[in-house]
Amino acid sequence: MPQDEVIDEPFSIEIEEEEKPGPTINMDLVDEEPQQQIQAQPKQPVQQQVTEEVVNEQLFEIPAEQEANTDSVEQPNQNLETTEASQVEADAIEGEVVEEEPTNDAAAFAAEVAKAQARAQASQNPFLIQKDANLPKPTSPMPTLELLYHPEKRDNHIDKEALQDIARLVEAKLADYKIKAQVVGIFPGPVITRFELDLAPGVKVSRISGLSMDLARSLSAMAVRVVEVIPGKPYVGLELPNMSRQTVYLSDVISSPTFTENKSPTAVVLGQDIAGDAVVGDLAKMPHVLVAGTTGSGKSVGVNVMILSMLYKSTPEDVRFIMIDPKMLELSIYEGIPHLLSEVVTDMKDASNALRWCVGEMERRYKLMSALGVRNLKGFNDKLKMAADAGHPIHDPLWQPGDSMDAEPPLLEKLPYIVVVVDEFADLIMVVGKKVEELIARIAQKARAAGIHLILATQRPSVDVITGLIKANIPTRVAFTVSTKTDSRTILDQGGAESLLGMGDMLYLPPGSSHTIRVHGAFASDDDVHAVVNDWKARGKPQYIEAITQAEQSADSLLPGEKPEGDEDVDPLFDQVVEHVTETRRGSVSGVQRRFKIGYNRAARIVEQLEAQGIVSAPGHNGNREVLAPPPIKDV
Repeated sequence: MPQDEVIDEPFSIEIEEEEKPGPTINMDLVDEEPQQQIQAQPKQPVQQQVTEEVVNEQLFEIPAEQEANTDSVEQPNQNLETTEASQVEADAIEGEVVEEEPTNDAAAFAAEVAKAQARAQASQNPFLIQKDANLPKPTSPMPTLELLYHPEKRDNHIDKEALQDIARLVEAKLADYKIKAQVVGIFPGPVITRFELDLAPGVKVSRISGLSMDLARSLSAMAVRVVEVIPGKPYVGLELPNMSRQTVYLSDVISSPTFTENKSPTAVVLGQDIAGDAVVGDLAKMPHVLVAGTTGSGKSVGVNVMILSMLYKSTPEDVRFIMIDPKMLELSIYEGIPHLLSEVVTDMKDASNALRWCVGEMERRYKLMSALGVRNLKGFNDKLKMAADAGHPIHDPLWQPGDSMDAEPPLLEKLPYIVVVVDEFADLIMVVGKKVEELIARIAQKARAAGIHLILATQRPSVDVITGLIKANIPTRVAFTVSTKTDSRTILDQGGAESLLGMGDMLYLPPGSSHTIRVHGAFASDDDVHAVVNDWKARGKPQYIEAITQAEQSADSLLPGEKPEGDEDVDPLFDQVVEHVTETRRGSVSGVQRRFKIGYNRAARIVEQLEAQGIVSAPGHNGNREVLAPPPIKDV
């Protein structure tokens, strides 16, 4: 048999049967020195300190030629001069103030004092100076990669002899459990290494799957994941964590050709696979994503990475966002970017109204596309562009003379994609109820062609939150670390997520596939998010649609069987109940039940209708209702 060949990663190693496993294990696949160099140079923000003496002296009236010098106090990340230089400048300012003649305009003097006090307050509280007016104007049409953190060049060293020793150890440990297998391929990655096993004839894969915990103990590993089926190969995969783990940064994936060559405005970054290749998806083809994982698994970072990647690809004319954040922490950082259709929704009632607005917008877009004879949003926008280039713009076919003051229908404009991001879906279900589930199911069923997409995230992957109705309409799922195998089956319909390593380690189930892909999620720090958000804030302000969070119901946004508020049908027994209540002077639900032999729900609904009509009062502290209507006039 030929000697082992050294091949660039990913590579395959053949193990000679006569070689014995080594006595020691060395799993240092990556040099630790480059990682230590990266960690030794964190980004440190520039701190500014303003002495009390300088601030107090700025409360005097400052001449116009000196007022420009005070602008440096308002800038957060500029180096201030030394205390001695500041004292000399303050003395010069004070001398000029003394030489000036006193002014008689008290209002002007008070205004100058107010400005000086505001500058002093801003210098003492740097959080007050983060205003849109102070943001630098960007020069490039889209955010640049310089806004993100770039790690130093990492020269990864792979110890092939150590990998061969581990492969022999894996074969030996499997032999202890009476399983004959041979390692035929080794694929090292940034976080884990996959060993491909060729099982002996007659050995079932289920035997290895049941030994995952025992193998982790025998190999002294944190967790071992068994890949029962590798697409396109007759082998079984065994994934072991590396002793030295690399961090996958967002800048590494965004600068990769996989992302830069993707022209879709809804391209989303996930991370890198086990071989270190970038994993990028297209939200327009997914078309909805369900993200689940326990606290601290990297779920919120993964959602932020998806949003940032779309901010790097799209303008507000291409993609608009509706963000629902019950925790008021994760998505509120995006407040003020021009991509938002409304303010970040934190009230759950407003969240229900926002989803209902999306249903109405979906129906409106379908009517427009049907009138133009196109099948999806891309075809709609392409047809508008072709008509405009030909000099024959298309007017709104749904316009009615009473819709506006215009004498002719307005021109159709490009429709952007709408991405609805829900950070904690379980809280939304708990507060609002099943109606939200029906709204989300309706959007997930029909909104793909209309260009409306969902990103749902939850840290409670239970069956009462991720129901079968939602799973049936959201084929793309991302599972971070979960507690039990039951939670993994709830998300992915298969196990494996309970064996992940955390910190962004995920299983990605692409649309139209039943095989998961292990992805190491990209990391984006708070500084990266702030930099991209401030860059977009400097480019423009958002134009909010107030109707999104308002409780207006259109005929298109109603669910099947639902009726508008205030348009409830009157019960056929209503008149008879009115006669009975006014005669007996008792308006209790139980009395209506006994008299007309109906159920509690129907009787309670009739009594509520009586209250709405002013026939009976609202229930008092003891639950009794007072009959307000006069008794009927009896014929003599």
